[in-house]
Amino acid sequence: MVLKDIQKAEIWYHTVPVVFGLWYYLVPCQALFMVDTRSRTNPSGSSSEPSPVRQRILDAAFAAFIKRGFVETSTLDIASRAHVSKRELYSVVGNKHEMLVACITERARRICLPVNLPVPHDRATLANALTGFGAQLLREVCHPAVIAVFRVAIANADRAPEIAQALDSIGREASRAALRQMLQDAHSLGLIDGDIAEMSHHFLALLWGDLLVNLLLRISKAPTRREIERRAENAVAGFLKLFPESKEGSH
Repeated sequence: MVLKDIQKAEIWYHTVPVVFGLWYYLVPCQALFMVDTRSRTNPSGSSSEPSPVRQRILDAAFAAFIKRGFVETSTLDIASRAHVSKRELYSVVGNKHEMLVACITERARRICLPVNLPVPHDRATLANALTGFGAQLLREVCHPAVIAVFRVAIANADRAPEIAQALDSIGREASRAALRQMLQDAHSLGLIDGDIAEMSHHFLALLWGDLLVNLLLRISKAPTRREIERRAENAVAGFLKLFPESKEGSH
């Protein structure tokens, strides 16, 4: 599915309740749902691009999930869209839940953040590192394809809660781990003082505000590159005011 198809399919969604926006606080920065489907797609287990048939099935499945919801979509719907038999659909991808997992995994690849973040050595490099981290997080999460994935999880939160739970749990922890490591490194050098978990929470609150909820509700348009950079810079400036250098590090 190309981007214009995702954007076109999104018009089928109804407004998303604000309460669900609370758990979109953090997002995946590693491949989601580590389900082993290699035996269906690549018997050797080596990494490769998905086959044309598999990609066609996943594109059809994601379009159907967006249009009708996970529960209402049948495997026959997906097979018809993909122009394959149900037997081939099960052989190439698996059951409906595995298809949704695969769809989300495919789209999660674009929101991977760098694992080896730079270790700051002073407040200036800490500010630069946090700004880069925040800007990339905003840039990737605000992408329409990523927002579409979140809407699928929200739309099915009541009837298929495991989808939202897995997306939330895996994505939140991966994102927090990367940020916590950066803050831990800075803390160990005396560049910042405070509880690591609390600092992580405050930084992400300053970074996001209500932006993601507004995007999910279509109240706001995706920010421009400059708007993203400015938001990240402002979040970092506010964050560093809240958490100054430790007394040991300031000497």
